[in-house]
Amino acid sequence: MALMVVGLSARCLQRWRQDDVDRRKTRVQTPGNALSIEEREAVLDIANAPEHGHLPVTQIVPRLVDQGKYLASESTFYRLLRNQRQLRHRALSKEPTQKNALRELVAAAPNQVATWDITWLPSCVRGHFWYLYVVIDLYSRKAVAWQVYACENQSHASELVRDYVFREAIPPNQLTLHADNGAVMRGTSLQTTLKDLGIARSHSRPLVSNDNPFIESLFKTIKYRPNDPSRPFATLKDARAFADRLLHWYNTEHRHSAIRFVTPDERHRRLDVEILKNRHAVYQQAKRNNPRRWSRHTRDWTHIPRVYLNPNRVEQVRVSSRKKTTGPSANQPLRTKAQGE
Repeated sequence: MALMVVGLSARCLQRWRQDDVDRRKTRVQTPGNALSIEEREAVLDIANAPEHGHLPVTQIVPRLVDQGKYLASESTFYRLLRNQRQLRHRALSKEPTQKNALRELVAAAPNQVATWDITWLPSCVRGHFWYLYVVIDLYSRKAVAWQVYACENQSHASELVRDYVFREAIPPNQLTLHADNGAVMRGTSLQTTLKDLGIARSHSRPLVSNDNPFIESLFKTIKYRPNDPSRPFATLKDARAFADRLLHWYNTEHRHSAIRFVTPDERHRRLDVEILKNRHAVYQQAKRNNPRRWSRHTRDWTHIPRVYLNPNRVEQVRVSSRKKTTGPSANQPLRTKAQGE
């Protein structure tokens, strides 16, 4: 009856009698090795002493040990200073800031989300480059618009976006265009064009280099293609011919690993569903012909229904692009410009 009044079970009372320990989570327990009030005050006095006030805890504790003194561990120093609100960023470098999560973009069909950037093509004049503008569709990975210009200019970017929207017949308020924080991408002229066309704009976070990975992945793919070794281009016409040939190959011949090895053009035209069904049927027939070659399931040829840019949840990364994006090396002739740096 007494146990029922205080809300305890008989098993709990037996365990207390056996262990002589109260293990209730709501009970406030004081560790047996806790510092006394005098010891805590001594730690704070040492940390705030003139010879230690400018030093981090990781420097204070070893100095005390060299003097034959041990007051507490580094974690205890930090905990006591934190309780007294005495932990501050005192270095000359900027204090670390928390990067806010970027708005998640999802593409479940072509021409819903696009991303673009500018990369450099080498010319025959040292220090002079041609500028390749590329827009890719997030859902299909297709390069939907590109052009090579002699300079970086907002007017060129606006012209490219208008051409893309008119050729694809994209209605207003359907497309979201993502870019980094370069001067061209943030320019007033381009922003006005996007507003007139009914295109929502999205930008990478400041000083975050991996918020625009899909276009960087394209640049890496075309940069390391062995059949087209990088070389200087004497004229703008030569650079444009190179870009046309390269991106036509990328769209119509290159089997993209992140979309089940169909070409971007096939996925953009919604032909990938039937292609993947046929591949699955071939694998199933091969398994029936020789079942000993498969211990479990056949290869996954299921259609990827949607693609995420900067997903908020870890599960979405698995259905998003599987390609690891690595920025181009600085010594490569075809280089990606770090916009906004």
